[in-house]
Amino acid sequence: MTSTAPAPTDTGWPPPPFLAPTPPLVGSDGVRRFHGLTYARTPGYRPCLLDVHVPDARAAVPAVVWIHGGGWLDGDRRYPPPTVPVELLHGAVLGAGLALVCVDYRHSLEAHFPAQLHDVKAAIRYARRHADAFGIDPERIGAWGESAGGHLAALAGLVRADAHGGALEGREGVRDEDSSVRAVVDWYGVSELVSLLSQSTLPPVPGEPPYPDPVTSLLGGAEEDRLERARVASPVTYAGPATPPPFLLVHGREDKVVPFGQSELLERALARAGAEVTLRAVEGADHIFLGSAEVPAVVTESVDFLRRRLTA
Repeated sequence: MTSTAPAPTDTGWPPPPFLAPTPPLVGSDGVRRFHGLTYARTPGYRPCLLDVHVPDARAAVPAVVWIHGGGWLDGDRRYPPPTVPVELLHGAVLGAGLALVCVDYRHSLEAHFPAQLHDVKAAIRYARRHADAFGIDPERIGAWGESAGGHLAALAGLVRADAHGGALEGREGVRDEDSSVRAVVDWYGVSELVSLLSQSTLPPVPGEPPYPDPVTSLLGGAEEDRLERARVASPVTYAGPATPPPFLLVHGREDKVVPFGQSELLERALARAGAEVTLRAVEGADHIFLGSAEVPAVVTESVDFLRRRLTA
């Protein structure tokens, strides 16, 4: 049930942990767009923002939380990977009668894991708290991410406060709502970080200063603690005992950044836990589906998966 408690306003001290939604802009197509909403404020960090796009509808609609990639070091809620035009992604989701919630999160050089998961969960709680204002159904929320965002979407689907305690839930933003999701689409996300500690996850980037290693930047901490931190940050760690939500995993067979085997590991872990899981291999595709002409089909399949699971 969505809380009816009023949201904090931007007055007083200390600053409130989140701000109420501002009025939307309504397009000629009837789509309501809420831009740059502050879903979490943590002292010492920039505010975390999200956008909400809601199709013209008479009743509350299901919502998809979109989580961008960028090696946990980069990226922006407003832009999918360069192989996926914004118009394609947004149009497919809204055209299916789903709302789209696009979220930013703290990058790894701002804060190490689990800050990124804390932020994603805070965004989900914020969407639930303000579901009435947005016109979304708080009981029908899914997560969809690509690359680093795929990793976070998988964790959002698997990590539960009742099964894993509150350490990975965080206390950012809205605190008294559920952070669970009913379905997950994970595009070429990392699922098991321990094995990646011994290998580079990005090809060398020329220039100075050298580009930080994404995995060690995400984990932070002392080197002797890194194996345990990698285990805690791995989605496969949480695939059970509770039955996970339905998962669609999509991964380029020739991915040179996140090996295809990462999705195979998660598929097996989810299947052992009794989850509904599908692994869709994109033949000939590198990371972000480079080299593939199947991107429009993959977007359609992903949206159809979410529509069916969220409207059932």
